[in-house]
Amino acid sequence: MTIRKAVIPAAGIGSRLLPLTKAIPKEMLPVGDKPVIEHTVRELVASGITDITIVVSAGKSLIQDHFRPNPALVAQLRADGKTAYADAVEEVGELGRLGHITYLDQHGPYGNGTPVLNAARALGDEPMLVLWPDDVFVAEVPRAQQLIDAYNKTHSPVLALLPMDPADSKRYGVPVVEETFDNGLMRITGLVEKPKREDAPSAYAAIGGYVVTPGIVEELRKQVAEWYTHRSGEVYLTDAINVHAAANAVYGQVIHGSWYDTGNPADYLVAQFASALAHPEYGPLLRGLVTD
Repeated sequence: MTIRKAVIPAAGIGSRLLPLTKAIPKEMLPVGDKPVIEHTVRELVASGITDITIVVSAGKSLIQDHFRPNPALVAQLRADGKTAYADAVEEVGELGRLGHITYLDQHGPYGNGTPVLNAARALGDEPMLVLWPDDVFVAEVPRAQQLIDAYNKTHSPVLALLPMDPADSKRYGVPVVEETFDNGLMRITGLVEKPKREDAPSAYAAIGGYVVTPGIVEELRKQVAEWYTHRSGEVYLTDAINVHAAANAVYGQVIHGSWYDTGNPADYLVAQFASALAHPEYGPLLRGLVTD
């Protein structure tokens, strides 16, 4: 089954970026000349995804406003002779049509598994991509396409992986690698969350990207049912993946490209700077400032 559906969980409050995110959703903060969530949507559309569900919470209406077509603004810009601006606004609205973006309010217990389960109820019994809107990937082949290609080879859940500095193991989920294949594909049997350097089972980190299959969705349903029984803890996607991996094939795909996290102030500034340096107009300007 070809993957044509994707979920972007965007209901978080962006606490690590406060007070910047007090009034502006973290997904709408700019990286280069685009809000960070637009980078994710563009990546999905470029990878052939035709159904994107963005799971939101209160205060996220700016996301919908950004992708909503605005014919009146386009007409005004064209009347004023600002053709390039009109084309840019029109093209962002076209992204919403190409990706068939729909919005869903998050309901249920706290944890990053909840928005995935919310979306799964609407998307049906199909494999789907899950990408976080905190991440920007710069790659010749989009990260989403690399994950889809890995799924097409394995027909199993796939996690996006990157090589990591062993000293950083306490920041990530680290996969237990069972077997390695060509082009960065590997069979994994689970994830160890934020292990000490000496306890890390491999030299890879699981970062923002998953192919989620119906088996993992079923594990999420069980977690949520357990939560409503005991009303404690959180519902995590990685927990569902670990349970599924104990009895089923799960794979990791090392992503070829550069990853920029925007979820905290330092990494957000790095992402901004890297994006500006890569821009044909802004890059030379910044390099000139640095060398002055």
